[in-house]
Amino acid sequence: MGDSRDLEGRQVAVKKLVGSLKEAIKLCGLEDGMTVSFHHHLRNGDYVLNMVMDTIAELGYKEIKVAASAVFPVHEPLINHIKQGVVTQIDTNYMSGPVGEAISRGLMSNPVVFRTHGGRPRAIETGELPIDVAFIAAPSSDCYGNINGVDGPSACGSLGYAFPDAMHAEKVVVITDNLVNYPLTPISIDQTRVDYVVVVDSIGDPKGIVSGSTRITRDPVGLTIARYAAEVIEHSGLLNDGFSFQTGAGGASLAAAYYLKKFMKEKGITGSFGLGGITGYFVELLEEGLFKTLLDVQCFDLDAVRSIKANPNHQEISASFYANPESKGCAVDKLDIVILGATEIDTSFNVNVHTDSNGIIMGGSGGHSDTAAGSKLALIVAPLIRARLPVLVDRVLTITTPGDTVDVLVTERGISVNPKNEGLRERLTEAGLPVVDIHELKKKAEALTGKPNPIKTGGKVVAHVEYRDGRIIDTIKNTE
Repeated sequence: MGDSRDLEGRQVAVKKLVGSLKEAIKLCGLEDGMTVSFHHHLRNGDYVLNMVMDTIAELGYKEIKVAASAVFPVHEPLINHIKQGVVTQIDTNYMSGPVGEAISRGLMSNPVVFRTHGGRPRAIETGELPIDVAFIAAPSSDCYGNINGVDGPSACGSLGYAFPDAMHAEKVVVITDNLVNYPLTPISIDQTRVDYVVVVDSIGDPKGIVSGSTRITRDPVGLTIARYAAEVIEHSGLLNDGFSFQTGAGGASLAAAYYLKKFMKEKGITGSFGLGGITGYFVELLEEGLFKTLLDVQCFDLDAVRSIKANPNHQEISASFYANPESKGCAVDKLDIVILGATEIDTSFNVNVHTDSNGIIMGGSGGHSDTAAGSKLALIVAPLIRARLPVLVDRVLTITTPGDTVDVLVTERGISVNPKNEGLRERLTEAGLPVVDIHELKKKAEALTGKPNPIKTGGKVVAHVEYRDGRIIDTIKNTE
């Protein structure tokens, strides 16, 4: 009898499964002014951030800092929490939708801090961004807190952005809608990092994890840009066996990958790894043997979720592994080529992906500036004119990625090479590509649209843009 009671006692001592989110929050010892964190792998299908913040508000906490790796339109209820004083600071890598619009209009007293996908884990690991309680949405968990993102009704694939939070937060709460028998396999984040597990009806809608566009564009302008981008890569000197590659989920970026695939097949070239947010198109390249490995910090669509679960060459990686410049080695530093987008680019090759043509916050760096800095060749693909406005300007409204890390701008009306890369400019010119000085390209745009009026902003700083190494490189002011 004595032995049996002792064993039961030990089981009670290590119990992590609690009955409600309220109970978990109280057990964590949350206090006014603390920092809570969230990952964004369920993207615009995420239910967990709203669920947690509603509960924190109900419990009466105030002045909470929300450290979310991204904020999407689905997180609109944050606006009311800001108005009520529940949330007074936001630290994030990306922001779109109603929250970004409200912040742009001066909703919050404290400026938002925008980091990069590499800068966030750097800040967490160095203690610059301490996290009191990390709330981690887990598509599958066991009662002891072993979790993964590949099983369950809300499977989102990689949990890469949750790793730094789990490793360094004072308390970690797993929230799942798929509790399985112990031990869960495979394990992404293990039980040694988790304090409590809460089961809820649903953590999100897996269809919401799909990015805005994960299909190849059919637009003639986009296809022209994509073909030029692939030809730049072909003649860059980097398209060799074992090259590495990252591209975004936008239609033109995927179309560039389509043309690149044709060149790889024609030349018999096999890449070493594809990196970053992974799409179904990248999965095709892996499954056709054109890349040996995918290093996946987030899945952009459900084909990528399927692949990371089944294919051992499709590897989940943490945000720190991906892009932390102060880690002992990040993958972006092994990257040969990256294709990136832009809302604006200026004649010094600085790129803006934070604010739109009205100055409203509609994005963020994500891995933009990390990959530009780490790769050997950073290409920006963008139409020269968007919504009757030139994309190429004298100075971008917001610097997301400094121009000295950008090599080439590819538009449908010409290709401009950063003067720091004279050898590349000569190779592309010799190949017959339409290479144009960036100032001449800007004149072409303005000949079609006229010179745009400068965007009017107010005097209030609503956000700081932090570079991957922790330097503030720009500020965003309120819109009028």
